[in-house]
Amino acid sequence: MRFSLQREAFLKPLAQVVNVVERRQTLPVLANFLVQVNNGQLSLTGTDLEVEMIARSAVEDAQDGETTIPARKLFEIVRALPDGSRITVSQTGDKVSVAAGRSRFTLATLPANDFPSVDEVEATERVTVPEAALKELIERTAFAMAQQDVRYYLNGLLFDLRDTSLRCVATDGHRLALCESGLETGGSLTKRQIIVPRKGVTELQRLLEGGDRVLELEVGRSHIRVKRDDVTFTSKLIDGRFPDYEAVIPIGADIEVKLDREVLRAALQRAAILSNEKYRGVRVELSPGQLKVSAHNPEQEEAQEEIEADTKVESLAIGFNVNYLLDALSALRDEHIVIQLRDANSSALVREAGSQRSRHVVMPLRL
Repeated sequence: MRFSLQREAFLKPLAQVVNVVERRQTLPVLANFLVQVNNGQLSLTGTDLEVEMIARSAVEDAQDGETTIPARKLFEIVRALPDGSRITVSQTGDKVSVAAGRSRFTLATLPANDFPSVDEVEATERVTVPEAALKELIERTAFAMAQQDVRYYLNGLLFDLRDTSLRCVATDGHRLALCESGLETGGSLTKRQIIVPRKGVTELQRLLEGGDRVLELEVGRSHIRVKRDDVTFTSKLIDGRFPDYEAVIPIGADIEVKLDREVLRAALQRAAILSNEKYRGVRVELSPGQLKVSAHNPEQEEAQEEIEADTKVESLAIGFNVNYLLDALSALRDEHIVIQLRDANSSALVREAGSQRSRHVVMPLRL
């Protein structure tokens, strides 16, 4: 096996795949990339048996072949070489050499046959989605995923395939984030809900660049595969049932407050400085035309912020975890946002003033 290409053209696929490779491995071969050259195309594969990433790149001076090369070492070598270097990789026996200019590195390899392959995805659903849309869906919801919750189905992101739209939903039991995007499909979709684990979501988010390209999503019984012209990403799914998230979205929340998003965010950030470090609670008080945020801590310190708000409510006080509110505001895009409440004990629905496409539910906190 032999190939050569520019440093920048080699670094991009290496960077896309290297994060999938875990530092601590049960099998030595999982610390390696599977490197394959076929008809002038290089493909690099990394996997931890849960998530698999394959990146492709055109190469020159190529001889077909395959082997596995230590992933982190190869990535670090290529990253440390000077910009514009031309890199030649060639295999002799069970060693591979990486040469660029006056630099030369020899790395040990393991047989390609030892490298595990992820099962074929027998796709039951296939949809195409613009890359920018999928990137936005994940960015606006993934922060609300649970971390190492015993309810394992919350440690991932729900992809809810509906008739003509794709929804992403995440919740950790204290807050919920939902965003949806329309899909252009020939016919109606089979309705299907799948949960992608946290690592798969993180790698997919890192991979997506936005732009006009269209991705192909294949959903199988236990895997999801996302295909782009230069990368194929595959992840196992969490085998569990996501809670009925629509039941959590407050219905009949007739108390509405319209606010400038940035003004509210700045006020919350300032109040948060003096909130209790453990509970992160802030008190939100509504009165006609005004919203007041206050926070205090065990040292008897106190913060108060008053901002203008478009509301007619006579008086209402409710507590929230300030971090959850700030996360929700960061995920929204419009200049103005609406907070909808039912009463002082109900959860709050936070959304953009002009759209219902992205919605956030934050549970109240007893102060």
